[in-house]
Amino acid sequence: MDTSQLFGYSVVSPADLSNSYSYSYSYSSSHPTISSATYNNKLFDSTKISFGSSPSSPFASHVDSEEFTPFSSSPDNQHSSTENLSIATPWNSSFKKNSYFHMEDYHQEDSQLFHSSGDAFFNSTTNLGYTLRQLESELMGPDCEEEAPVNNNNKRHKSMEGASFQGFPSPVNLKHLLVSCAKALSDNRSNDFDTMIRIARQSVSITGEPIQRLGAYMVEGLVARRNSSGTNIYKSLRCNNEPEGNDLLSYKQIIYEICPYLKFGYMAANGAIAEACRNEDRIHIIDFQICQGTQWTTLLQALAARPGGAPHVRITGIDDPVSNYARGGGLESIGTRLASISSKFNIPIEFNPIHVFSRDMLDVRPGEALAVNFPLKLHHIPDESVDVENPRDSLLRMVKSMNPKVVTLVEQESNTNTPPFLTRFVETLDYYLAVFESIDVALPRDRKDRINAEEHCLARDIVNVIACEGKDREERHELFGKWRLRFMMAGFKQYPLSSYVNSVIKSLLKFYSENYKVVEMDGGLLLGWKERNLVSASAWH
Repeated sequence: MDTSQLFGYSVVSPADLSNSYSYSYSYSSSHPTISSATYNNKLFDSTKISFGSSPSSPFASHVDSEEFTPFSSSPDNQHSSTENLSIATPWNSSFKKNSYFHMEDYHQEDSQLFHSSGDAFFNSTTNLGYTLRQLESELMGPDCEEEAPVNNNNKRHKSMEGASFQGFPSPVNLKHLLVSCAKALSDNRSNDFDTMIRIARQSVSITGEPIQRLGAYMVEGLVARRNSSGTNIYKSLRCNNEPEGNDLLSYKQIIYEICPYLKFGYMAANGAIAEACRNEDRIHIIDFQICQGTQWTTLLQALAARPGGAPHVRITGIDDPVSNYARGGGLESIGTRLASISSKFNIPIEFNPIHVFSRDMLDVRPGEALAVNFPLKLHHIPDESVDVENPRDSLLRMVKSMNPKVVTLVEQESNTNTPPFLTRFVETLDYYLAVFESIDVALPRDRKDRINAEEHCLARDIVNVIACEGKDREERHELFGKWRLRFMMAGFKQYPLSSYVNSVIKSLLKFYSENYKVVEMDGGLLLGWKERNLVSASAWH
């Protein structure tokens, strides 16, 4: 069968997607007549794909949820007034209540900063201590505790007088300042760190520019690391400050709809599985992070519309704590949803829920084409740098021993697993700045739902990368090249992604900012923002 006949797609714009924010899994009682043409329009119908993301528990919300209104990516809505949300730093109150690059790809300017140990932020021709005091005095005004000594060569710029810290003070390069703070912390220069972090706090804002919003969370991560409280904060926030399950779903849905990252991963995985199993009568999909389960809706519809008839599909869904919490219960709701799809599209579906993973519970049966899906999951499994038993590679070898027809991998394209703290900090800054920039073009800066989505879906992971170490650091991303090596060492060979599937994904991006890019590299697909790759997708067998 020609590949172009096997895969079809129907995509809509993010604005259209956002007009419906309810979770509807009901179907009409009448069964439609499914033709080959219908099959060609099912696999990439992005309106049917729901979201799923790497497990992340949110921070304490200081912004009340508002009734959601449709998104608009119009430039007119990108920089709305922030007069009702004049918040300079995100968690001051909640923290008090709860005691609470890929380096060679980094820009030349930032690389010079990194290798000069942060001195680019300060003019090293003057005394460091004096420069810190002078800069702090300029930023913080006459209320600063320590007044800088008089120096005619370092007079305060008149333009700084009366400056609002909700805006970005032009003399301060916040990106450089954050790296300088991390450098001081790495070098155990506590006094320099404390002084610089006070300046940084005055320069961040959860309603500001992308670097200011990201900076607000990175500052708290640095402070948590400084106080050796990162692990306690990371764990306690889940217990004390998570939003209601429905709110958490809404925050994740916001990210899903305004950014194509998750759609990209789902489309790549669905396409690879559909192609690898196109002639199979019995298919078993093992999903190592089932989330809400709706990511399989389009694949199941496509399989139901297959010209040769629908196969029998068995889905084994492995649960995770965050998805369980967001659903407000166990995996039963997923089984109900899949049963509805089975009835609607006349495709036999069997669901095997697994709350705690073990190989015996996977129930692999002879005669089934096995497909294994790792969606933003493997980076949470410890490797040899954390556990001598190397659970990450052991899991891959175990999966290989089951002789799967195809294994799909979707991961963040970031290098935060084994690098030392300072390198990891710079990488995290570079990676998440691209993510925050991509959100910035889709939602106004003063939107409460945008603030909540960034806080609950991104910030906790950022703090974990910066402030935690050892087994407490769960966010351990690796670049595609490293994943590729791991899979080959486990005995896998790369399964080529269909060029037609790739073209469909590129067509999806036309409905988003032109800054999104898809590149093919070493048999995988990488989705990025401008020049920064953010998500990789690949298939193996």
